[in-house]
Parts: sequence; C-alpha cells; structure tokens
Amino acid sequence: MSKLWSKGIEINGLIEKFTVGNDYILDSRLVKADVLGSVAHAKMLAAVGLIEAKQLKSIQFGLKTILLKQQRGEFDISISDEDVHTAIENRLVELVGEDAKNIHLGRSRNDQILTAMRIWMRDYQLNLVSKMAVLVQRLIEFAQEHRLIPMPGRTHMQAAMPSSVGLWAGGFAELLLDDLEALSSLFCFLDQCPLGSGAGFGTSLPLDRELCAKLLGFQKVQINAAYGGLSRGKFESRLVDILEQIAISLSKLAQDLILYSMPEFAWFSVPEELCTGSSIMPQKQNPDVLELMRARAASVGAKGSQIKGIIRALPSGYNRDYQETKDPTMSAADILESMVEAGTLVIERLRVNKENLLKSFKPEIFATDAALDLVASGMAFRDAYKMVAKNPGCYKERDPLSAIKERTGIGFPGNLSLDRAQIALDSIVLENERNQKRISVALEALIA
Repeated sequence: MSKLWSKGIEINGLIEKFTVGNDYILDSRLVKADVLGSVAHAKMLAAVGLIEAKQLKSIQFGLKTILLKQQRGEFDISISDEDVHTAIENRLVELVGEDAKNIHLGRSRNDQILTAMRIWMRDYQLNLVSKMAVLVQRLIEFAQEHRLIPMPGRTHMQAAMPSSVGLWAGGFAELLLDDLEALSSLFCFLDQCPLGSGAGFGTSLPLDRELCAKLLGFQKVQINAAYGGLSRGKFESRLVDILEQIAISLSKLAQDLILYSMPEFAWFSVPEELCTGSSIMPQKQNPDVLELMRARAASVGAKGSQIKGIIRALPSGYNRDYQETKDPTMSAADILESMVEAGTLVIERLRVNKENLLKSFKPEIFATDAALDLVASGMAFRDAYKMVAKNPGCYKERDPLSAIKERTGIGFPGNLSLDRAQIALDSIVLENERNQKRISVALEALIA
C-alpha cells in the first residue's frame, strides 16, 4: 500500500517497523471517527466548490462502504498502511477510483488525527459520564437504604466515633460526584473542531471550517491553526488527569471494602460470584476485583505522567513524538472505564452485615459523647476531655442507633442531605444527555 507521504522511495523495513510502532493497531479504534471527519471534509470541499457534486457522491459512497466493512470486522489496517488515514484513503481509491484522490485536498494528517482523536475522546467522555452517573446513583441509593445502620467510624485505623453505613457510602458518592463534575466540565474543551487547521498553518484554499464543525456536531471551531497542534497531548493529558482522580477515589473505595469484608470485620460481604479462588486453598474467596482496582489506579496515573513527559518540552508545530501519546490515552481510558463498571457491580451486589457492625461498637467509641455530656453540665471542654481520658468508667452505655440519629447537622449521620447530591447528579445527567442527542443528530445526518 502507498503511504500518503510516499515519493517513490521504499522505506527501510526496520525504520518502517520502528516508526509505525503499534499505531496501526491502535488506529483500528479510530476508523469510524476518521470516516466521519473525511465525510465532513468532503462535504465542505463540495460546498466551497473545490470538488464537484458527482465527486462528493462517489467519495461518500466509498466512505460509507468502508464504515460498513469496519462494522462487520472486514476492515483491517496493516503495518504497511502505517495509520488509519492512509488505510482509508487507499481503500477509498480502490473503491471509487480517481474521485477519491481529492479527499486530502486542504487537509493534513495532523488535523486528521487531531479530529479523529477529538471525536473519539468526546464520545468516550460522554459515555463515561453516563457510566459514572450510574455508579454515583448506586452509591446515593446505597447510602439512603442503609442510612440508619450504625457503623464505627475510624481514624488512624482505630475506633473513633459513631458513624453509619449511610455516611460512609454517601461520602464516596459525593467524592465521586466531584470527580464526575470535573469529567463533565471537560466537554467544553473536547467540543472544539480542529479540522481544517492542516499542518498547523492553515492553507490558501477557501475552506469553511465552521461548516466542518457543524457537520461533526462540534459547538465551535478550534480557531487558531497553530493552537490545534499545540493542544495535542494537552487535551489527552487533561482527560487522563481527571481519569486518575476517579481512579484514586475508586482505589480508596476498594481498599475500604477489602478491609471491611475481612472475616475479622465482616461488616460487608462481597458476593462469591464477584470473587476468585485459590489454586491450593479450597476455602478462599479472594476480592481480586477490588485489589486490581486498587492497583490499576496507579496504572492510570502512570499513563498521565507518560503523556505529560512526552509533550513537556516539545517545540510548536508537529513532532512525531505526539504519536506516542495515543497509546497511554487509550490505555488509561480502557482501564478507568472497566474500573467504573466493576465498582458499580460491586456496590449493586454488596451485602451489609448489620449484626457484625453493631458488635463492633465498644464503650470507648462513645468517649467524645461522654465528654460532651460533661460540657453540657457546665464543664469546660478541655477539662471534660482530660476527665474522660483518665476515667474510662465514665463512658455511658449508649445505643449506636440513637447516637447516629442525634447527629443532625448537615452532612452528619442523622442528616445526610443526599437530596443535594441527587440534584447535582441529575443536572449533570441532563446536560450529558442533551450533548449526546445533539451530537448523535448531527452525525446521523452527516452519514445519512
């Protein structure tokens, strides 16, 4: 297959293998995005009079055929293709002949990959917001359902104060809701169309970049042609940085569940069908899913560091280094998406063992309450603190349920105020659905 930059000289095989790397494999995920970008570019070329209507019709037919082949698993990208752009253009020429040779008019592989990755990341972001919203919703429901089940609160891994399963779950719901809001806010960056910026310097052709953006469902053009290239890697690292924050939250959730499902605690039970076993110890039910969530959070963070390390000192204009940002971006995206899906399943099936939770309440967990009782009778807090510390016998036997019910400040065990989190979540979901619908309508019209 002829490469788009070929000048008739055959490249050394070792250099070809080295420079292509695994790009041709990764690019199989970008076929649809690149076809969409190519259809939009062709329609724009026809609209400004750079290609004829019959050429556009021929090109559209060929691109739709390629998309159908890809959907049926019949479109392969080989190392000789080098990338998705070359593979599509070569197949297009095979399908429709001479008309296809104008598809690259006014376009560079630089703005092609920027556009394809932008479409891919935008689609990923919208889908991940939907999946994250489900996870946060399940945690809110879990917190609401178990809001009055007492749970010992711990600091430094020691018994601290009375708490509840509702407070614990609600805390993770709001933590992940913050992460979700950050992920949702990324949409405004991703919803910029770089198509038409060429190699980063524009062109003398009368391209209609705003039309391209509209056809692809973008709200605006990424205006400065040089900025398009400068943003490569930056947008990817913005996404992966947010994914790392989500991964950290999920890792902390996983660690709690590993600890609190241990037989020594047995506050929670992870169903057997979500656990794995030992090859030698028949009794084992291992929470591997949680352990791997904990570990893979580090992997996501490493991918972000890799991207930023690649782009940190690059000069303006295109540099081949940018190719190396694709793998860590897609890898981090895949890891995080699977973590969210696994985390959602665990929360949906997690069992709460109320009796074991109640047995974990020892008199000393009410020490702060005992000190506050002395304060209520007129003693200064610091004197009450010292008295309780020196006299464990002054702890009054208390009912754990009553203890959490009397904590009624906003966000306390007796007043979780989950309605606020629900309102925020509903708002994010609604906006995400609007964006999904708007883009879906545009893309369906584009390839109709």
